[in-house]
Formats: sequence, structure tokens, C-alpha cells
Amino acid sequence: MNRLQERYVKEIRPALIKKHSYSSAMECPKVAKIVLNMGVGEAVSEPKQLEDAVADMTLIAGLKPVITKAKKSIANFKLREDTPIGCKVTLRGEKMYDFLDKLVNVSLPRVRDFRGVSNTAFDGRGNYTLGVKEQIIFPEIEYDKVSKVRGMDIVIVTTAKTNEEAKELLTELGMPFAK
Repeated sequence: MNRLQERYVKEIRPALIKKHSYSSAMECPKVAKIVLNMGVGEAVSEPKQLEDAVADMTLIAGLKPVITKAKKSIANFKLREDTPIGCKVTLRGEKMYDFLDKLVNVSLPRVRDFRGVSNTAFDGRGNYTLGVKEQIIFPEIEYDKVSKVRGMDIVIVTTAKTNEEAKELLTELGMPFAK
């Protein structure tokens, strides 16, 4: 068990149970999974871009990503159905807590002009989506070896039923929300 997971079990969960008077520990919200998604639109004309994105994502997540394909053809974007256009990886368990710990304590503070993450990026069901403009904020990525700066979406899926519960959980886990 890593330090964030241990802190959740020993400190955060008991505090949330006490505050919201949940009847059991299973009722208490927790992080279910984290999905990292990187769309690579240039992959249509340059397939090597997708390979680079997959390599970066593998370094960041510690797991090999799944290549996502276009669902429909769009002529304006020269896009055909089933053309590889991105990659995604789903983290659960220990790897998820490792990634969340690294994101909150190492990566987000490295963002230029960082004033905290948005308070409004919840979806109404307790899930939080965060867009990162450049993959070079992660410590595993070597700046000199980056061919192109790419962004990614990070979706934190929680078992919380409302945005308020989810925000409270993420705040306790150390997510730096904007004041």
C-alpha cells in the first residue's frame, strides 16, 4: 500500500464517515479509477505521432495504453472509420493511487502559472475531469526526447454521488483547487 492509499484508509475515510454520518465504510466515497486519454489528431497523416504518444503514455502511467479508433468517417478532417486517432489507459488500485499522488504532489506544481485546478470540472455524478496542456509536466518525460508537446485528459472517477462529496474527497486527497 502506498502512502496516499494508506492515508485514505487511516485518516480520510474515518473523517468522512464521521462528518457525513455514513452507516458503513462502503458508503464512504472513494476513487474508483483514473482514465488517461490522449487524442492524437495528426495520427491520420503521420502514424509515427501515435507511436510517440503511446510511448509517452506508457512512461506516465506505467501501463501500455489501448489505441482508440475513430467511430465514424469525417471527410473534412480526412478521417476514416476505424483509423487509429489516440490512446487511453485506465488505472485502478495501487497504480491509480501512485499516479494520483504523483499528479498532485509533483506534476501539477510544475505547470507554468499554476493557480489551482478548476472547481467546476465535475460532471454532476461525482467524477472530475482535468485537462493537461503538455505531457512534459510529468517527471518521467525527458524534455529533450519530446518530438511534440501534447495534452491529455485525466478523468478521476469516484463513487461519490454528488459533486460536493467528490470535491471534498479530492480536496482531502490533496487536489489543489483554485481559491
